Amino acid sequence: MNALLRQRPTGFSLLELLAVVTIIGIIAMIVVPRVSVATDTSKSTVDRHCRATINGAIERWFLEKGTWPAADLSDLGTDLNYFPSGLPVSPIDGSAYSMNASSHRLN
Repeated sequence: MNALLRQRPTGFSLLELLAVVTIIGIIAMIVVPRVSVATDTSKSTVDRHCRATINGAIERWFLEKGTWPAADLSDLGTDLNYFPSGLPVSPIDGSAYSMNASSHRLN
């Protein structure tokens, strides 16, 4: 009888594998929508922060230099005192920020 126990194949049965795959699928159905919502929320939060930072830099530029920066913000982007690592871009769509020439705020 010991010989029969030793010859028995080891591994998982089809039902065990099916149960594990089902559990992983249920967990994925719960987690994936939450992650995508969290990603969108974080992108909009970073966008608001970038806008506030750039608007503050625009006002500081005017106070220091007496003129407004260019509408495409190239002045701010090239001056390392304002943005040493470069002017940030929109995290939502990757586009560059630009300033409204009449209100001197970001579009």
